Amino acid sequence: MELRTLRYFVAVAEELHFGRAATRLHMSQPPLSRAIKQLEADVGAVLFARSPVGVTLTPVGTVLLDEARSLLDHAERVRVRVRAAAGAATITVGILGDGTDPGAARLAAAYRRAHPGIDVRVRDTDLTDPTCGLRAGLVDVALTRAPFDETALTVRALRTDPVGVVLRADDPLARRDRLRLADLGDRRWFQFPRGTDPIWQSYWNGGRPREGPTVRAVQECLQAVLWNGTVGLAPFGHDLPAGFAVVPLTDMAPSRVVAVWNEGDTNPLIRSFVEIATAAYRH
Repeated sequence: MELRTLRYFVAVAEELHFGRAATRLHMSQPPLSRAIKQLEADVGAVLFARSPVGVTLTPVGTVLLDEARSLLDHAERVRVRVRAAAGAATITVGILGDGTDPGAARLAAAYRRAHPGIDVRVRDTDLTDPTCGLRAGLVDVALTRAPFDETALTVRALRTDPVGVVLRADDPLARRDRLRLADLGDRRWFQFPRGTDPIWQSYWNGGRPREGPTVRAVQECLQAVLWNGTVGLAPFGHDLPAGFAVVPLTDMAPSRVVAVWNEGDTNPLIRSFVEIATAAYRH
């Protein structure tokens, strides 16, 4: 069994859908289906029970998934050790947002266990660049939030978070159980500096042009809410200081936590980072 075929198998097993797995692998569906059929012929057993809505793992497929992950992990460790032997191995990670996210903490712990000899450099980024310096070549991989312009980038979704409206605790709207975007139409919203990714700006403005103060960092957003009554948005699960309230926003698309890297970058350290991140954020 080739490692490439095992990677195909793991993608289908995790997505439980050939179309989604093909998209994740950046390939078309027919060669993926052929590779899985050949793998089933090689092992002499059916690995997936197929249906019009997707696929499920057979008992044999479940066993192979565990073994395939172990083999791929071992192969990755071999690549990294060889790379490290050839010189100091370093990966630079761009991070946007709250560093206390438990998913990020699990990722850091798991990555240290898997690659104790790798020098991990972290670049904290403000809200003006959702790719955390990736396009400028300042980082190898970014842990950030979508949506943003994905041209020439590869994006792996890790988690989705509902979004709420951040208000002063004494704001009349803070007493509501839930809000809609229409309830906030007459409020000022924070803005990002000129030149910021328009897809990113539009998302945090609820999908339409707004007026309000320019901010660059989370703390500046909070201060705009506190001093000016500006509307801010934030994913749920983030602790806020006293004096603030978060009200669920029912018609806002969830915020996606993603790992993103430059399309075509074959650095094995990036591949390992993304796979470990996928597992860490799944729990």
